[in-house]
Amino acid sequence: MKVTRRSRLLLRLQSLIFSVLFIAITGMLAWLSTQYVYQADWTSGSRNTISDGSRRLLEGMEQPVQITAFVREDELTRSQIRDLIGTYQRFKEDITLEFINPDLAPERIRELGIASGGEIVIRYRERSEKIQTLSEQHLTNALLRLTRQDERWIVFLSGHGERSSSGETNHGMGEFSQELERKGLNVQSINLVESEIPSNTNLLVLASPRSALLPGEMHKLQSYIETGGNLLWLAEPDSPRGLEPLSEQLGIHFLPGTVVDATTQMFGIENPTFVVITGYPRHDISMEMTTVTVFPEAAALEINDSAAWSVMPLLTTLEHSWTEIGEIEGDISFDSGNDERAGPLDIGVALTRPVASEDNADNTRVPEQRIVVIGDGDFLSNTYLGNPGNFDLGLNVVRWLSHDDATIEIRVKSAPDTSLVLGRVAQGVIAIGFLIGIPLLLLLFGIGIWLRRRRR
Repeated sequence: MKVTRRSRLLLRLQSLIFSVLFIAITGMLAWLSTQYVYQADWTSGSRNTISDGSRRLLEGMEQPVQITAFVREDELTRSQIRDLIGTYQRFKEDITLEFINPDLAPERIRELGIASGGEIVIRYRERSEKIQTLSEQHLTNALLRLTRQDERWIVFLSGHGERSSSGETNHGMGEFSQELERKGLNVQSINLVESEIPSNTNLLVLASPRSALLPGEMHKLQSYIETGGNLLWLAEPDSPRGLEPLSEQLGIHFLPGTVVDATTQMFGIENPTFVVITGYPRHDISMEMTTVTVFPEAAALEINDSAAWSVMPLLTTLEHSWTEIGEIEGDISFDSGNDERAGPLDIGVALTRPVASEDNADNTRVPEQRIVVIGDGDFLSNTYLGNPGNFDLGLNVVRWLSHDDATIEIRVKSAPDTSLVLGRVAQGVIAIGFLIGIPLLLLLFGIGIWLRRRRR
């Protein structure tokens, strides 16, 4: 081909057009990459993708989700949080994530009751949830609780000097009730003299009555329990007489005296009537409890043998505790000569039993009646609710009792090739190969190269 001036001009024009088109296509692809995102999980078992249950939950959430992580300037922890939240953002774009250093926002930390170790706060609509464990299981179940639509009524008994659900005094439980309402639970108070227990009651709360119930009121309360109602009974060391029929119905007995815990001084508490709980059993209420709870002036419980109820101790004191019957003044010590009981002592128990249901004639799922008795009501009062773990324990108790503990089971995803098992023959071959074979091979190569150079 003869190269002419015209052919050179055409080649230059062709190169220019190619360069322009190449730059334009590259720029277009770059712009498209900012408008559309495609991600694929090629790991075995899709380990970097949330489960089908989590995806279905996100599909039903119409409003945006705000997630605030209160963690310090730890890049490793923050990176783990970003990766987990990112797997959710792939299926719901209006999930926002914000990091706040708790050391720089102490007032907000106190207002929200954030644990010292850091927590993640999830907000959806006007509700909020807190989690401490970073996993799909905990995050998905927190979102599930936020999306729950059915109404659950928590009813407080009144008329006998109980702790008021709307009381703003130190003795009241107004702050705890407000927190329950923020979680989507409905709270109301009733007087059994004036009305019956509503049929839609999910949980009845008897919060430290100062006077005994009238016989008619006790009959209503016992009928409520007999028909499968859930109950939270917060008692005190000086519980009034007249509540014995309720104790007998539940198969429990309150030991005389006030629990004294000698180990509280280790936590900087001088008052010996304050009980500190540091360990919890494997129960749905306390499974995730990691912080201590404080109980001022608690009463100890004793479980009577009863075939009607399945009983599990929920709160147990440490060994250096006892029930003090005398005056708590000056130097006090355990006296084995009277009715004082040495620790460990149970100050809280959970009772369950299966009950028949008219709406479940085929018996495919037998509902469970749940009751919790705690020998102290101060720990949920306005004065002590801010102590570490008190609110979390109270919220867990209310949720469990009102059957608001439904969860989505998330199976842990793992790779099938994370472990390598070698037999003795394979181990021997590898050992001989590395210890003898490779050095011998290198030696032979060295001898061969030396012989070639010597022949030259």
